[in-house]
Amino acid sequence: MKSSLPPRALKSHRLQSLVPWLVALAAAVHPGIQVSRPSEPTSSDMPAAAGATGLAVSSQPLASVRLDSRRVPASTEEAAPPEVSTGTLALSHEHLNRVNHLARARTLRELGDLSGALTECRRALYDVPEDAEALRVIARLGPLTGQTELAVLALEQLGHLSPEDASPLVQQARLLLSLGHPAEAIRVAEESLARDREDPEAYQVLGRAQLAAGNLSEAILRFQQAVHLAPEHGHALNNLGLAWLRANENAQAAEVLARAAARLPHVAYVHNNLGVAYERLGRTEEAQGAYAAATRLSPRYVKAHVNASRMNKVASLGVTPPALGSGAVTGPLQEDPGL
Repeated sequence: MKSSLPPRALKSHRLQSLVPWLVALAAAVHPGIQVSRPSEPTSSDMPAAAGATGLAVSSQPLASVRLDSRRVPASTEEAAPPEVSTGTLALSHEHLNRVNHLARARTLRELGDLSGALTECRRALYDVPEDAEALRVIARLGPLTGQTELAVLALEQLGHLSPEDASPLVQQARLLLSLGHPAEAIRVAEESLARDREDPEAYQVLGRAQLAAGNLSEAILRFQQAVHLAPEHGHALNNLGLAWLRANENAQAAEVLARAAARLPHVAYVHNNLGVAYERLGRTEEAQGAYAAATRLSPRYVKAHVNASRMNKVASLGVTPPALGSGAVTGPLQEDPGL
């Protein structure tokens, strides 16, 4: 039976009848397309309990999912964190499920990814700003990854968290010296002494800072206090001897540097400094022996080789050694290693 509808109306009616079939076909081809508004998030989309741990990868937050996009599975990598200032320790981030960033950091560190471990510790601080373990790991990894400034900030926060502990401030002062900030290192080292007047490391780092700032007499005093508290402290003895050399008190320098060399027999620059003290005192054979020990311990130690060559020529000529300037005295001002 023929339809009584006019041709144009009949064509429109047929097209409308095809719409449900087209929608169904599109849903079959693209099952992720959402025709209606998304439903409320289920329990699997909500953050896990605060005590959950593990290395689960974070997810993109629901608020960032567009209505016409495919749903993001819960295992999707979290978005890259926004750029932050180098003066900021905590690294902001977002994820659906709570992540144990310190566990991630330990795993990455064991795999040799120190930068990744440092990043995870900074994320841990964003979740818990007073996480002492995260701060300690940042203090260790910062210098190893070329981000010493972050280690300085971490040690400063550790100092605030433990107001009676001098150790974080001593370590912070050392790093400030390595960055070339002696004035700031003096301030921090003096604060560490206010916390513990019996800590030889606090006097040692304060002496180093004073020496770097050009305050020779104050540096000598602080090194003497460190040696008084720790007579066997080889690095403090070396630094005291170095300060005596810079003050041209060569006999006193030779005495303490000989003690330092006895306690640090494998440290080349201690023997080199001892050689300078002996050479200034005209003790040629002893100077030759000290320089020889320095070059043997460190074959690429250029200044020790220069000193040894000069001393050998002087000895062969049988003349009195010329006066030496401070340029012959070498060796970084050292402290006990480790953070």
